[in-house]
Amino acid sequence: MPTSRTGRPPVQRAARRPAVARSLPENPVQRLYTRARKAWDRPLTAYYLILGGSLLITVLGLVMVYSASQITALQMSLPGSFFFRKQFLAAVIGAALLLIASRMPVKLHRALAYPILAGAVFLMALVQVPGIGMSVNGNQNWISLGGSFQIQPSEFGKLALVLWAADLLARKQDKKLLTQWKHMLVPLVPVTFLLLGLIMLGGDMGTAIILTAILFGLLWLAGAPTRLFVGVLSIAGLIGMILIKTSPNRMARLACIGATEPRSGGADCWQAVHGIYALASGGIFGSGLGASVEKWGQLPEAHTDFIFAVTGEELGLAGTLSVLALFAALGYAGIRVAGRTEDPFVRYAAGGVTTWITAQAVINIGAVLGLLPIAGVPLPLFSYGGSALLPTMFAIGLLIAFARDDPAARAALSMRQPRFGRKRAGGAVPARGPRRWNTMRRRAPSARSSGER
Repeated sequence: MPTSRTGRPPVQRAARRPAVARSLPENPVQRLYTRARKAWDRPLTAYYLILGGSLLITVLGLVMVYSASQITALQMSLPGSFFFRKQFLAAVIGAALLLIASRMPVKLHRALAYPILAGAVFLMALVQVPGIGMSVNGNQNWISLGGSFQIQPSEFGKLALVLWAADLLARKQDKKLLTQWKHMLVPLVPVTFLLLGLIMLGGDMGTAIILTAILFGLLWLAGAPTRLFVGVLSIAGLIGMILIKTSPNRMARLACIGATEPRSGGADCWQAVHGIYALASGGIFGSGLGASVEKWGQLPEAHTDFIFAVTGEELGLAGTLSVLALFAALGYAGIRVAGRTEDPFVRYAAGGVTTWITAQAVINIGAVLGLLPIAGVPLPLFSYGGSALLPTMFAIGLLIAFARDDPAARAALSMRQPRFGRKRAGGAVPARGPRRWNTMRRRAPSARSSGER
């Protein structure tokens, strides 16, 4: 063994480790983006977005209905909380419908499609019977239930069209018939036109636009060819132009797009202009809840079609952007549910409900902002109106059921155990032996082999 000059053995130096390239630390923005993306991709994200977003919109809508409707109720010699109490009752019933729909199996939803469609058509035809149907704001689309309670069957027609069309298209897809244009259009388009005709007999073009949007959304999901899609769109556009040209009221609403004066282009744009005034006076954080000026008789339909304007005046830009963010999250979650499922009925139904809620929100908010003509449709889950709230909450229950039915979401929900364990079958707990708690941690098997350490 070689020695050093001092007679001592040489020192053995450890071999140098190869230099490892150190990754640069993530900046806070990139770290936040990574965490948000991981949270966004979790299986239960759509479930929580639909449930939380819809409940927040409904609760905020109740608050704004109470604030926006007090003056209108007092002017009608009614208690200040009259409209709020009716809306709260509708919300309670709607919550029950949401819970029922979210717990129903998909097969039962499909079984209810035809009875709901038949009931909706019957009620929509009943509206036109003299002595039964009643007119509100020039549109005969209501049935009186006695007292101050009314029902608008056309709102239930949206839900009926979504369920029935989803079941129809799913059956045809299973039989591989959607590659033929006649099977894609018949009987979907004729039945939709039947519903549209019954609605237009009462003069409610706003609801007719929503049904048309649902039809196009379903055709797009079914993979309609571009030529077929453009053809149906052209026919619908031509019919819409004829209906607008033949109605002075609809032409006046069209002339009020972008109006800044109550009299613009020879049309009375009082409602549209005062909606802009309400939004403009709100500022960033608004004038305060209940402090709106426009609801004191200046802004018509402050608690129904133009409740978004009162929200902008009282809660400001922050409040309106919050509402828009909630609707955007709800729409994204619906698209995610429709895109990740393998069940054709779930895909069509989720896509139809998402198209319905998103299109109605865009039309309502666009009219308040002066970007679209006033169509007279409420803001979903937000505006006053039990006839609109009940079917919408049932449709939200559909989305929740579909989000829970996703295989990854179902597996994630099954792993969520109670903190202190579940009761065993029969409720009997053994007296002997240590108590085992149900946790998500893996446990080693109780019996080990002789060679296992």
